[in-house]
Amino acid sequence: MNATTATAPRNGARWIAHALEAEGVQTIFGYPGGTIMPFYDALVDSKLKHILVRHEQGAALAANGYARASGKVGVCVATSGPGASNLVTGIADAMLDSVPMVCLTGQVATSLIGTDAFQELDVFGMTMPIVKHSFLVRRVEDLPHVLSEAFRIAREGRPGPVLIDLPKDVQVNDASHLPDHVPAAVQPPPAPSAAAIAEALAAIAGAEKPVVYGGGGIALAGAVDAFRQFVEASGIPTVLTLRGLGALPANHGNYLGMLGMHGTRAANMAVQDSDLLIVVGARFDDRATGKLAEFAPFARVIHLDADAYEISKLRTADIAIPGDVATGLQALTGARSTCYAWKARCASNRERFGFRYDAPGTDIYAPALLKRLSEVAPADTIIACDVGQHQMWVAQHCKFNHPRNHLTSGALGTMGFGLPAAMGAQFACPDRTVVLVSGDGSFMMNVQELTTIARTRMPVKIVLLDNSALGMVRQWQELFFAERYSEIDLSDNPDFAALAKVFGIPARRIELRDQVDDALAELLATPGPALLHVAIDIKANVWPLVPPNHANSAMLEANPAKAVTEPTSHAIPA
Repeated sequence: MNATTATAPRNGARWIAHALEAEGVQTIFGYPGGTIMPFYDALVDSKLKHILVRHEQGAALAANGYARASGKVGVCVATSGPGASNLVTGIADAMLDSVPMVCLTGQVATSLIGTDAFQELDVFGMTMPIVKHSFLVRRVEDLPHVLSEAFRIAREGRPGPVLIDLPKDVQVNDASHLPDHVPAAVQPPPAPSAAAIAEALAAIAGAEKPVVYGGGGIALAGAVDAFRQFVEASGIPTVLTLRGLGALPANHGNYLGMLGMHGTRAANMAVQDSDLLIVVGARFDDRATGKLAEFAPFARVIHLDADAYEISKLRTADIAIPGDVATGLQALTGARSTCYAWKARCASNRERFGFRYDAPGTDIYAPALLKRLSEVAPADTIIACDVGQHQMWVAQHCKFNHPRNHLTSGALGTMGFGLPAAMGAQFACPDRTVVLVSGDGSFMMNVQELTTIARTRMPVKIVLLDNSALGMVRQWQELFFAERYSEIDLSDNPDFAALAKVFGIPARRIELRDQVDDALAELLATPGPALLHVAIDIKANVWPLVPPNHANSAMLEANPAKAVTEPTSHAIPA
């Protein structure tokens, strides 16, 4: 701190730094530049811990991962123009997966706005469709209202990202006359209707084939405990979405697995045959439902959600229960299902169609490796992943005991999400084990953040599955484009273990399945960050698979065009 800065009146930038502290923010992720320099000057005297990423997309996705793992508001910072535009993908990812974030961007001085000044972009307009709210601050006097509202909006109701665009003159103007920041109260969601609860209780009592269908909204509503109590008390077979994994322990007797495109056969069969769906914090996403017109064709729907606009948006709810999800579940916990034959049938299907790990050969079988990783890692390990085949294998074969332990880009499907998200999660939970499972395609999209991890010595453990291809695109080209492979070859990948070592990160490469146990033990025991480079078969596919625009009952276990059945990770029905 220099004497001039220490004795200068509090300007807008220093007021913002104090406001972030008052909101409980401890860690922020960013990259400095011209129009945000006053804020970075204010950081010198603040208590905030700033993490310098190597690309602004890394800042947004790290804040995203921080928020997902902790449930707190993630904060990222960038300068105007290209700095702000580089945040866009991470902001959109947060919007589509309902992640609370506040994004601070520098902007040219108010007198220059609209003049095409150097590094001027209309980030306010650019991000309007992908945020809950945007603010362009034109006067320093507006800062108290804007900061207060930004954090309230990010947290309240269905969480999401909020953008604050900060012209440089607003940051440098005198703010000594402004009051200290006071966080705004967050209004709780309304209690569910007693009439709707009574109707739901009657529907559950009368159902012969009920299924609970849980999604990401369970964790967002702080309703994990209430959800588990409801499932336990009712005894109803339960399926979860990709974002809902962990809402029920994977070994729970009522749990049938993930539903949807790469869900389990037991889960999809139960939903398709059900006569009542109790939907909790889920939105009937197309990857979960398959062909919507043929999804759960015999089922009435009870839908609980904190976001009333999701109810009956895609599937009409017979009984709508908007409002506080935990309260709604608690009111339904007295419901009892006595459909013993149905429960036995669902449990039998779970065993009959359980995943298999006895693939032939000596090469590493990715599902078996991930199952083993889940077994040997601490129970509260946070696993972040990127997007592609490995993402689905993680969802299928890793066991999660809470939704916040599974960080995945659900709705947007952002390749490059995993590395910065894992980094953000490690800063949020420094005493927990954080593992990144990535693919060779996704990993290269934000590989520069290895520098951030190496610099901070954050102990993120990286499992990199390398099939030298864009695996999911290759699989779809094989199945749905007559094996006309186009631009999926990544055989010129670098030596990822050598690359990690260049960054000062210990690394090892394995190719054979008898190396797996030792390699995983070494990875988890290594102090600080470490990388395990795993070579897998380019021809390996994710099974089961519901083809696009098909009902979830039309699950494939192998490529129907091949005369010889290839090894699968799933039991083939008799």
